[in-house]
Amino acid sequence: MSELANQSFIPVNASSVGLNALEIKTLAEQLPLWNTLEIDSELRLQRAFKFKDFNQAISFANQVAKIADVADHHPSLLVEWGKVTVTWWTHVIHGLHMNDFIMASRTDLLYKTQTT
Repeated sequence: MSELANQSFIPVNASSVGLNALEIKTLAEQLPLWNTLEIDSELRLQRAFKFKDFNQAISFANQVAKIADVADHHPSLLVEWGKVTVTWWTHVIHGLHMNDFIMASRTDLLYKTQTT
């Protein structure tokens, strides 16, 4: 997991190519707690993180927002009592890119440090 989290971001623009099915499958094996799903005809990575209460959930969402700002790559965050659902995808290519898997891995590490 940390090997993926330590990879460098790849610049992305509208002409960038998303990952193919084999690349997605291979990367998804490194993030077994994340689900690949299709929303609005776009592939996305999603995982729900559990917490003891709303304040812990908000704190985690804020920390995810900070790492997203540093990377200039922003997820969808749904905050509920004791739960944060994080969804990563690359908006400009309408699908999944290596950067999404990097950020998902970084999100896992953030969760691990917050709950240990």
